[in-house]
Amino acid sequence: MATSLRSRTHAPASPRRSSWEALPEVAPTRRSRSTRRRASTPVTGHDGSPTDPAERSGAAFLTAALPAAEESPVAVPGRRRRAARRTGGLVAALPAHNEEAGIAAAIEGLKNQTSPPDHIVVIADNCTDRTVEIARAHGAEVFITTGNTHKKAGALNQFLAEALLHLREDDLVLVQDADSALDPDFLEIARKNLRGKIGAVGGVFRGSEGGGFVGHLQRNEYARYARDVQRLNGKCLVVTGTAAVMKAGMLRQIGKARLAGQLPAGDGRGGVYDTSVLTEDNELTFAIRHLGYDVLSPAGCTLVTEIMPTWKDLWKQRLRWKRGAVENCVQYGLTRITWPYWGRQILTMLGCLITYIYLGTIVYALFFDSFSIQPFWLGVTAIFVIERIVTVRYRGWRYMLVAGLMYELIIDLFLQVVHTKAYLDALTRRRRDW
Repeated sequence: MATSLRSRTHAPASPRRSSWEALPEVAPTRRSRSTRRRASTPVTGHDGSPTDPAERSGAAFLTAALPAAEESPVAVPGRRRRAARRTGGLVAALPAHNEEAGIAAAIEGLKNQTSPPDHIVVIADNCTDRTVEIARAHGAEVFITTGNTHKKAGALNQFLAEALLHLREDDLVLVQDADSALDPDFLEIARKNLRGKIGAVGGVFRGSEGGGFVGHLQRNEYARYARDVQRLNGKCLVVTGTAAVMKAGMLRQIGKARLAGQLPAGDGRGGVYDTSVLTEDNELTFAIRHLGYDVLSPAGCTLVTEIMPTWKDLWKQRLRWKRGAVENCVQYGLTRITWPYWGRQILTMLGCLITYIYLGTIVYALFFDSFSIQPFWLGVTAIFVIERIVTVRYRGWRYMLVAGLMYELIIDLFLQVVHTKAYLDALTRRRRDW
């Protein structure tokens, strides 16, 4: 408790709240020295009558209701909880821009956790649909951004600037895409793994249903990613933006490091997320690791995320991912942290080059030379077929049988072309548009 009081005492002045769900007039003063007193003192409205907790200032609600450090979870009748020891409270933040189709499932996924969050806050960013209405109907708090032009990263920075003032060092923040839904054990497993120098725990995702053939290819791709993560005991290069649980103290440290010049400046105001990059989750992973923390994606932290329904949408998504990853490497340069990321980029570039040469030789042989079957290349092809079958085993034997037909070469070639364009766009500094 002493730590939390010190952190609040020396915290920078809070920006003026312009859009939290409740009225600023009912928020307790931040000069108060006792959070226990705030929790026990009835909050009153304009007429002096007690107000409903759901109508309090969201920031005040965070301060009052998060459990004390090292406190065991409180038993809630009718809800399945395990007696796992926790190290702090947890706030779930869901940035949402017109997410009326999936926001309810995301909130219910959080409420059904075996170790549920203490708060579920939907960060409504420039929403013009029913996102806010649905979020409130499902019991979530709502934070409405003000004048944000930096998409998800800007929305998260606005929320964290407010919320971190009220969180202890050992409290946790879950950042989850509104089009994703966590499996029930996600938060319980994440809490158990956030120990020592592990600063962030991410998820292993599966693709949602739908999308026809292109959706099917993405689900196979995600299944292979899950297999790779499990083989590496949760070691991962990126804590993806689909869902990640992070230590509040570490997030606060990132903001200070940006202002001090230890990390890229980001938004220039000490915001946790860098609003100048295409892949804010990749950049945040770099920031976390450069501050001496590590990241993890335990096999049990699973979730379902939305797949791209068309080839056009998939092209835009992957072009942003790939170009963002390249530019993050350039942004940080070659360090002891980034060299594996540089290595992957170089291998990918070589892969693209070899693919184009391979296809070129086939075309040349078909039209200008004699085409014949060589035992060596048949052996190489057999290895690729086996790899396709084995690596998709998470999806079951039916998918394994079909994978032997090598039809997934379609998406492999598609991604190679995307990678090539991303490299050329980054090299020529083509205008970014997403």
